[in-house]
Amino acid sequence: MAEKYSSTKDLKRVLGRKELMGIAIGSIIGSGIMVQMGTGIELTGRSANIAFLLSTFFTICNLIPMIFVSSCMRFRGADYSQMGLFAGEKFAGAYAVIYVFKNIAVAMFALSFADYFLSLFPGLNHKAVAIGVATLFFVLNFFGVNIMAKIQNMMVFVLMLSLVLFVCFGMPQVDFANYFSNADGKFMVDGVPGVLSAAATLGFATGGANLIFGVSAECKNPKKDIPFVLIASTLSVAVLYGLMATVAAGVLPVEEVAGKSLTVVAAEIFPRPLYYFFIVGGALFAIATTLNGKLCSITKPLMQMCEDGWFPKGLSELHPKYRTPWKLLVLFYIITVVPILIGFKINQITTIVLLIGYCITLTNTIMCFKLPKMFPEQWEKSTFHLPKPAFAALLLLSIGVTLVQFYAKLRTSSMMIVVLNVVTITGAFIFATWRLKTGKAKPTISYELES
Repeated sequence: MAEKYSSTKDLKRVLGRKELMGIAIGSIIGSGIMVQMGTGIELTGRSANIAFLLSTFFTICNLIPMIFVSSCMRFRGADYSQMGLFAGEKFAGAYAVIYVFKNIAVAMFALSFADYFLSLFPGLNHKAVAIGVATLFFVLNFFGVNIMAKIQNMMVFVLMLSLVLFVCFGMPQVDFANYFSNADGKFMVDGVPGVLSAAATLGFATGGANLIFGVSAECKNPKKDIPFVLIASTLSVAVLYGLMATVAAGVLPVEEVAGKSLTVVAAEIFPRPLYYFFIVGGALFAIATTLNGKLCSITKPLMQMCEDGWFPKGLSELHPKYRTPWKLLVLFYIITVVPILIGFKINQITTIVLLIGYCITLTNTIMCFKLPKMFPEQWEKSTFHLPKPAFAALLLLSIGVTLVQFYAKLRTSSMMIVVLNVVTITGAFIFATWRLKTGKAKPTISYELES
């Protein structure tokens, strides 16, 4: 009889820096860039490239606490383990509930893929295409993180090639003589506030590298590789985005591309065969790599939550051969497919947890101040070890950026969304309190000081 595995300790530790870069870059470059580039140009005109670089600064600031803690120890349950270690069991249990809610949105990636796919191959059934691509990647992730990472790297190579071609074919056609001139009022539209609004909006396009934190349990050397990849992947994509923004806003008049997808400019700069390659390698692979990376990382923290008793422990069982959490994969496959079949609006749920996401980031950042005192030896050995004043200053910078983003989102949210956020947070803490009182939840140590 095959031995049963069900702990995050039993996952195969096979992911190196190359595999993590593939997952991170594929997660950053999603469908958002295809649409949000036009939104950025609409808000700030030809200075969209500046907005992208500023947005990257915001993203790096959000990553600061994750960079610090991941350089000191391995968190097998990612954010969940971090929350439990620094904030306590009740916070960890509440986070477990919120984590499930926010990841129901996996179906959105499958639906977005179907949208672009049907623009190339009209006439096919939209739901069938969405379910088909979801099935493909669920099956791929079933056969182990090793195979998944190899496929991810191949897709990321094609994705990066298509975006680099966009820059190479577009740059010679940019009107640099007038690009930085505001004679037509199209550079820094709405001044500094416009650039800041664009930077805040583009955060969805520059974020995503933090997804690799979810596969900490499968990394060969997480304390060195995760912090490096968080920074390197975000900065490298930022440079590419800045160059793409220059092309997107500089080839055609701003009014022709503002609010439009990248396909408008792509149709102008590419010969027809390369245009189709860009749609497949750029748009479709951008969504596919994000979906694949999401499915790879989503189940590992859930395994730890099940192991700790917040959810049924039987769900964390690993396949004896591939060491994949097959029950959780099947569960999320059902959670993904059912909303697609019934036409449920996923954004109705995801909108609820947008504000909560900033609350979680804020909590983890504040709790990060405890790191040097709780783990002085590991902090001393960390590659990112800093004097206390510099450490505190960076965390305060991260808190400031998060508060600005939280306020910007709160200002544009309806009262109903705010109320639903409060209800969700309250319900999550009630669940955590009840589960602890019943004795069913018994959180374990899910961090490792030595990799």
